[in-house]
Amino acid sequence: MESLWVRPWSHHTQLMNHICFRHVTKLPLMSLHSRSLFRSFCITLNSTQTTAESQVLGNDVVNGSRTLRSRERTRDKSFDAQLKQNWLNSLSCPFPVDGGSVGYDSLALDWVLGIDPDTSGAVAILKPNLSDYTAEVFDSPSLPVLVGKRVRRRLDAKSIYQLLKSLEAPLGTRAYIEQSTPFPQDGKQGWWSSGFGYGLWIGILLASGFSVIPVPSKRWKNGLELSQSRSSKDYSRLLASKLFPTLSTQLKRKKDHGRAEALLIAAYGQGIKVDADLLSLPTE
Repeated sequence: MESLWVRPWSHHTQLMNHICFRHVTKLPLMSLHSRSLFRSFCITLNSTQTTAESQVLGNDVVNGSRTLRSRERTRDKSFDAQLKQNWLNSLSCPFPVDGGSVGYDSLALDWVLGIDPDTSGAVAILKPNLSDYTAEVFDSPSLPVLVGKRVRRRLDAKSIYQLLKSLEAPLGTRAYIEQSTPFPQDGKQGWWSSGFGYGLWIGILLASGFSVIPVPSKRWKNGLELSQSRSSKDYSRLLASKLFPTLSTQLKRKKDHGRAEALLIAAYGQGIKVDADLLSLPTE
């Protein structure tokens, strides 16, 4: 009977080599049926070993990912806090000059601005008086511009600068501005307009000597107890009218919601608390 010389496979699976071909072996010539069974046996062993190795490798990858995520969480607590502080420091006034330091005006801590940076938004200011605060609110200056073939309204940078200067606020006055958060349904123009207004306000405020503090809408609304059921623009107008009754005539129209939110942002920045009776306001 003829003999068939078979050498070990070049595959790196040691278990396969150990069981099937530890040494060069002479095997009798097998029938087609026997060879088919033999191949099936070897393939089964090889698949079993590969599956076992994959499971071990998979466990290592999962464990490694968990360790990496744990390290990232540990790092985030300090690293992210530092990044946030660096961002706020870059938005603070006044700036040191020639290596020296410039002190804040002592009145700056008592003044607060609140800004709704949308084109239909407003800027509100709270100034201290003998017993309370005097509130004022101004619509954001804007002008019509041609965008493509359509006329749209955009913020008027020069008029905003002149308005801020006319307030005569102390150097370093805190300006709380609602952080821009565009929604998917706003579309490209809405995203662009929102980001443009937000950045423009920050730049002008900082150049005018204000210390800018971005605040997400959810944060200032939670601070004034504006829950989900009370987060409508109409409720904002009602609440602002109660907090600042002398300005209620300027908050009657639906389109006055920008004024109302600017006032409420300023109230949040000043730490004004909402009384329980105000929270029971009916919605329109």
